Amino acid sequence: MKRRTIWCIAVLVCVILAAAGAGVRAEASDFKLVLRLSHVFHPDEQLTKSMDWVAERILKRTNGAIEIRTFPQGQIAVYKDGLEQVVRGADFISVEDPSYVGDYVPDFVALVGPMLYNSYDEYVEMIKTDLVQDMIKRAEEKGIKILALEYVFGFRNVITNKVVNTPEDLKGVKLRTPGSQLFIKTLTAMGATVTPLPWAETLPGVQQGIVDGIEGSEFTNIGTKVYELLKNVARTQHFLGTCGVYISTQVWEKIPEEYRTIVAEEFAKGALEMVEIGKRDLGTVTAKLESYGVKFNEVDKKAFVEATKSIYETFPGLTPGIYDKLQAELEKIRAKK
Repeated sequence: MKRRTIWCIAVLVCVILAAAGAGVRAEASDFKLVLRLSHVFHPDEQLTKSMDWVAERILKRTNGAIEIRTFPQGQIAVYKDGLEQVVRGADFISVEDPSYVGDYVPDFVALVGPMLYNSYDEYVEMIKTDLVQDMIKRAEEKGIKILALEYVFGFRNVITNKVVNTPEDLKGVKLRTPGSQLFIKTLTAMGATVTPLPWAETLPGVQQGIVDGIEGSEFTNIGTKVYELLKNVARTQHFLGTCGVYISTQVWEKIPEEYRTIVAEEFAKGALEMVEIGKRDLGTVTAKLESYGVKFNEVDKKAFVEATKSIYETFPGLTPGIYDKLQAELEKIRAKK
């Protein structure tokens, strides 16, 4: 009788476990999630195309379980507001400059700080270092799952209607920047009078004389037709323009593992695709801008490096010595070439 009771209990436990397993499988197979993905880029810019490609591939590979609806040009929350949506646990993907993650983990500001990188590849290799991987872990502790950091769209330059060679040449020049404190402080240190504006107000702002110019990449220049208003590019290369992709850790954890793998793979693939497209197309884009009457000039790079060095020492919250740590990693990366 006792053996029979034990046998019955064992059978019952097996049935319960099997049912529970079936329930989990059913939950995964029935899973459906709609995510809104937001960024500020124009439909003609590569980042918009890349986000659309990634969303399409994820939809296909998950058989419709993960649907990502993309919203370009700041149609919904962007910049700080976009990251806040992520931290609050919304079904939302924010695509922004990593400096905005600096509101939660300040060292991300240094990662994309002024005058650091000489090439796209240096930045891509930097992301792989233990230094940056530790930053990524700290972001997760704040509720931000980083799916990629390498959506590079080119070096950012000063775009106006005058030749700029030194920080002195920027005195009195009103430049539009995004609202990021890193951008505001850096362009101010470079000598400009900074006016933060949403992108939608930027070109009208140039036309109305609210600003004298902008800072941005060749890809932004051609994709948004800045060249119709501003005809000179000073190659300051003060930032390497890049975006990261961020989702709430709460949202991420509720996605079945098989779908998480697909989402992570596709965003990583999309980033490296965009890096290669940027390297391939830069010469063509530059030549096209020149055909529209845009002139390019080199600058006194050392003067701008000196002007912006204090950013790493004075920006609130940065880990002491972070600039030296980044430079040490860059030395290792450059030594491998």
